[in-house]
Amino acid sequence: MEESGPSASVPGAAVALTPRQPAQPINDISAERARSKPTGIGEFDRVLGGGIVPGAVILLAGEPGVGKSTLLLNVASTCAAEAPVLYITGEESASQVRGRAERIGALHPQLFLADETSLSTALGQIDATNPSLVIIDSVQTLQSDQLDGSAGSVAQVRAVATALIRVAKERSIPILLVGHVTKDGGIAGPRLLEHLVDVVCQFEGDRHTRLRLLRAVKNRYGPTDEVGCFELSDTGIVGLTDPSGLFLSQSQSAVPGSCVTVTLEGRRPLPTEIQALVAHTSAGSPRRTTVGVDHSRVAMILAVLQARLGIDTSDCDVYASTVGGARISEPAADLATAIGIVSAIRGTPTRSALIAFGEVGLTGEVRACTGVRRRIQEAARLGFKVAIIPAQGSEEAMGIDGITVLPISDLAGALRAAIH
Repeated sequence: MEESGPSASVPGAAVALTPRQPAQPINDISAERARSKPTGIGEFDRVLGGGIVPGAVILLAGEPGVGKSTLLLNVASTCAAEAPVLYITGEESASQVRGRAERIGALHPQLFLADETSLSTALGQIDATNPSLVIIDSVQTLQSDQLDGSAGSVAQVRAVATALIRVAKERSIPILLVGHVTKDGGIAGPRLLEHLVDVVCQFEGDRHTRLRLLRAVKNRYGPTDEVGCFELSDTGIVGLTDPSGLFLSQSQSAVPGSCVTVTLEGRRPLPTEIQALVAHTSAGSPRRTTVGVDHSRVAMILAVLQARLGIDTSDCDVYASTVGGARISEPAADLATAIGIVSAIRGTPTRSALIAFGEVGLTGEVRACTGVRRRIQEAARLGFKVAIIPAQGSEEAMGIDGITVLPISDLAGALRAAIH
């Protein structure tokens, strides 16, 4: 019996076509590195992997009022010094954007503004201007005339993004899209949007503080473990190559309840001061208030202190906060938090020029964390003299000039070393 191949008449059957080029062994294919062009804003370029790649589509998301538009105006102004830049705004009028640009010193004759909410007219502006960079503020305000539904709907955002991506790829024009975030911190619009673009960045920070952090959530052209630090001022947003001063108090005297840790934001070590206050209360339910540190981890640390070391805070209000509005989520800050709380309870400051980091376990042990050597090097650079760290993995921290490393294995040992 003669075997027959799949019939093209069968409904749903795929038709095999002759490929334009046969598949090749991966070792025979030459690797192409994307050539990025620096924007002139160092912290922005750091996160993108060196700069903006021609034809790349970058989504910048953040809460309202965090400074997304101000940051991109700075980017537009610096890039306009080299070639024309088109800034399309649907959130504000062109005159409003011009006023902000004047305030932050971002005026440039090659920076073109247009207030558009129609996708077709926005594409026409790109054709007329022939820019080297396009900024869309925001993708949720543009609307395609070929679809029903209001701007910002799932179908509209998908259609607008697809059209802009096609223009970017066909003409090798990088496009920066501003995106909104939802109440839970996710990017508004369809999840497909994040898959379509090349780079997704989150711009975050407390609106009541000066600090702003830029993180790459997705990056086809570079790493996703870099963080850019910025400071918000009356004259715009300024990149901070050394942001450590924002997270440390300016007090010259030793105060109980304070301990400095070194966190890792991506690959970047950031010294951060954690402050604690413990006060007796007659209320039936003592307060546990945290700002910048994880509330659940503070509750766990209090439980470990009581169960393993007999330090009872059941009749006390406990407050824990970071300096400068820093937000710490990594477990490596546990040890400094615990030291700060016990220092506040005893009313005794920690030893001078001290930093501490390590994860506290439920049995009272102190666990290892990543990037030990980078953390110690940064602490030594800033003048800290003593580092209390987990014994496991402490070998890589040895031999760094100017700082004494004290490896410990449990919380009790850390407290003895930190508080005299």
